[in-house]
Amino acid sequence: MYGYRHPSDRDRYLIELLLLFSTVYFFRLTQSLVYTFNIRIDTPNIKGIILVMIERRGYLDHAKKAITRSPIVALLGPRQCGKTTLARMICEHQSSTYFDLESQTDLRRLVNPEIILASLTGLVVIDEIQTKPDLFATLRVVVDKPGNRCNFLILGSASPQLIRNVSETLAGRVEFVDMAGFDLTELGTNSWKQLWTRGGFPRSFLANDDQDSFAWREGFIRTFLQRDIPQLGINIPAQSMRRFWTMLAHYHGQIWNASRIGAALGINDKTARSYLDILTETYMIHQFQPWHENISKRQVKSHKIYFRDTGLLHSLLDLRDFHAITGHPQVGASWEGFAMEQIVRTIRPSQLYYWATYSGAELDMFFIVNGKRYGIEFKFSEAPDKTKSMTTAIESLKLNKLLIVYPGEKSWPVNKTISVCPIDKVEEFLE
Repeated sequence: MYGYRHPSDRDRYLIELLLLFSTVYFFRLTQSLVYTFNIRIDTPNIKGIILVMIERRGYLDHAKKAITRSPIVALLGPRQCGKTTLARMICEHQSSTYFDLESQTDLRRLVNPEIILASLTGLVVIDEIQTKPDLFATLRVVVDKPGNRCNFLILGSASPQLIRNVSETLAGRVEFVDMAGFDLTELGTNSWKQLWTRGGFPRSFLANDDQDSFAWREGFIRTFLQRDIPQLGINIPAQSMRRFWTMLAHYHGQIWNASRIGAALGINDKTARSYLDILTETYMIHQFQPWHENISKRQVKSHKIYFRDTGLLHSLLDLRDFHAITGHPQVGASWEGFAMEQIVRTIRPSQLYYWATYSGAELDMFFIVNGKRYGIEFKFSEAPDKTKSMTTAIESLKLNKLLIVYPGEKSWPVNKTISVCPIDKVEEFLE
């Protein structure tokens, strides 16, 4: 005759682990969530890993809506930012066919692409389409055929300008959805230190610690230079592009000077310009255009350069954690680029500029919303205050409002035109 026995530590471990995974499974079924990642747990009886989710509702809704109104939707963004995960999430709720052009099996399925694609129904997803740009002409033929019964969601890690003729070939048939890594609207404002330090690439942000995050970013940079760039038909030695990219890290937030950077690397202006364009069109670098108008002051007309992901910036500068960043001379420029990226993705202005004069007056960000002029200055300071440059910018550009964005939590007015505010409060000051 067998009776119940007292559960051992091993039994309790298995029971609690089963309960955890059951809870997570139920959570997965009841939430429309997009990205899965690992978090380590350490309890008296359980040491392991559980699954948690981050919702990327904005991108999901945008992509779904675009699919309903356009025959082709292009989901574009840097590699490893979550495009494939988002596409598979969309496919879960409708009839779909998936092609990954980095899979040899899927490439063989598309030996005769026009015949295969024309026979499909529902949603057709083509991942990493930048590796096979000749498919764009085929897509145009398929969607223009009478009786076409499918929509296309194409995923790419390069801009339309870099993928040959995509805009011209699919003109009037394609809608673009730009995607990037995590931002503060998805993670919450309290995550700003980790997001700034590690950047928004999911696997970098969600790494177990800063060391693992840094290792992932180093691998990403190596793969990007050695595989992704050549796949686009660009023949540049990986070491040359790495040196150029590292040089740009030291010029982050500064006005572009092709002659100076070219001379430092032993290349000419034209080559330096082509390298910059490649990094821009692959979503690594943002070229920030200057604003200029008819005023008495002589204005700067060259663009500024910013890294779109501060995690990659910190890797190229060999800054491995938050303390190393805050003690580095580039801390102010790094903060400026990070805050600027978060604000741009929140307010989404149609046009965005910086402004500077040769006499020294400048404004980090200038944009117009509903006919009103706004300026933003970024200050990595606990108690920022107005400067003479801000006063000059208000008078010269006739600003309705100037905001000083800082890494704090409270807002306060400096005067009737200037206010200090955190990253997540900028939208509240726009009328």
